Amino acid sequence: MKEGDGMKWQMPIGVDNFFDIRSKHYYFVDKTDFIRQLIDGHSAVTLITRPRRFGKTLTLSMLEYFFSIEKEAQSRHLFDGLAIEGAGPAYMAHRGQYPVIFMSFKGMQQDTWQGMFQSFRLWIQREFNKHEFLLQGSLLNEVEKNAFHRVIWQQATPEEYQLSLLNLSEYLFRYYRVKPIILIDEYDTPLQTAYSHQFYDQAIAYFRTFFNNTLKGNEFLNFAILTGVLRIAKESIFSGLNNLDVYSVMDDEYSTVMGFTPAEVEKMAGDLQADALLLQLKAWYDGYRFGHHEIYNPWSVISCFAKRRIGDYWVNTSANEIIATLLQGPSNRQEERLLALLQGNTVSAVIREGLIYQDIRMDKDALYTLLLTTGYLTAVWRQDIPNGMLCQLKIPNEEVRHVFQSEILDRFCVDGDVSRLYIMMGHLLQGQVDIFSEELQQFILQLVSVYDAANKESFYHGFMLGMTALFLGKDYRVASNRESGYGRFDLAIIPKDIAKAGVIMEFKVAASEADMAVKAKEALQQIEEREYVTEFRQLGIPRVWKYGIAFCGKKVEVVRSSLG
Repeated sequence: MKEGDGMKWQMPIGVDNFFDIRSKHYYFVDKTDFIRQLIDGHSAVTLITRPRRFGKTLTLSMLEYFFSIEKEAQSRHLFDGLAIEGAGPAYMAHRGQYPVIFMSFKGMQQDTWQGMFQSFRLWIQREFNKHEFLLQGSLLNEVEKNAFHRVIWQQATPEEYQLSLLNLSEYLFRYYRVKPIILIDEYDTPLQTAYSHQFYDQAIAYFRTFFNNTLKGNEFLNFAILTGVLRIAKESIFSGLNNLDVYSVMDDEYSTVMGFTPAEVEKMAGDLQADALLLQLKAWYDGYRFGHHEIYNPWSVISCFAKRRIGDYWVNTSANEIIATLLQGPSNRQEERLLALLQGNTVSAVIREGLIYQDIRMDKDALYTLLLTTGYLTAVWRQDIPNGMLCQLKIPNEEVRHVFQSEILDRFCVDGDVSRLYIMMGHLLQGQVDIFSEELQQFILQLVSVYDAANKESFYHGFMLGMTALFLGKDYRVASNRESGYGRFDLAIIPKDIAKAGVIMEFKVAASEADMAVKAKEALQQIEEREYVTEFRQLGIPRVWKYGIAFCGKKVEVVRSSLG
């Protein structure tokens, strides 16, 4: 029913049950052609990885309602008028014909192994309770019935839980004489959580056996579909599982199953009479590339249509520890890459999709792989190389750029006083050197107590670079270590409006506080002698504030030349 039919569409924010979507008049973007693709040909085990809030749970719920023999009556009219019905009777003949096991690991985010294992047992118990009818009659022998009851009563051993879905598959096959389909949503959530809370080795060892029992040694399995955010290395979690095919954000197959295409967003805008939002939607929520297809963030698009305004919707749905990891102890090179990303440029990285968690903090390419698969970056160019891909990566849209900025803000505003940073930057741009120097001194006192400066210029350079990159997005651009005149300046703030003043800064580290004034003057002299303002002159910017800044431990000295 459309708005013109007397009833407004409801936008399904947070609704991931397919029955609810279809029966309660929520707006639904038809993704049922995925069912046709699976019927035409599927792997024994398929893993599809996508960022969070991109429709993974709803997709599996759709598959459950279509294939499930136990939900046949409920699903009888759910697919009326959708693409799978249009594919013809041969495809619809599969509806309601298979036993289905559907589990979600989304809620398994406990901070101890004991808590996580208890959550796992409860999910297994829940699935067995749904199939308690298998205990009737003589389908199971007494040993099997006892084992079934131990799962329901949470008395099974850890080893029995590792075999639980294998056993349930066999019991369902005996009952229906049809091999079951297994759907597992967010398979990697327990492993991400375990890594964050430092019991990863214990979790990976346990779930490796569970997944291999369920998916590798299961002769009763029809096929399985798994979803997750990360493609964890086969050697870590799916060891020996040779019947697994993985489709990530880099692959063309299934690339439009989750997330919205431009055509789908345009149709939504028309249906909802919200065409005026289209340009902003593109800037804020488009920009992803799954395979070679352009994709919008579905959560943000739906939220925007529901509220009829642009906002940060996706970035506020969970913590952003990955960006925080990127900012931990960055080098000058890393700061420059971050600055490039914030300004809409690309960075190069080698992407190896089989992720090993232990590599994240040691291998920057592994970190960029994580940023790509979780939706914080997208690949705009790629080239196959041995054991991976060389990619050009960028921040996909304005919404994600905001999360980078907010994480930098959290890093530099230890006490949460954002207004102080805005005020300090305003004084810098206005050439108010004394006030700026005092405010900068307070931030140095605050930050050096948190991050070890170790008397290294790189610390101060990184601090200044991150701070300026945060606030100057639309009206200014920031350049770092760029050639100009007869050398390379440390940092420049370049206005897009040539009527505004620019800023150029050179940093020095003094051996002692007594040397700070001399070092600050040396920095200023270097700006003058090497004519670092050349780039400003070439851009037609006549007014430039020149700052020489010296650091020593927790102290700062700032000098400034006259404007012009």
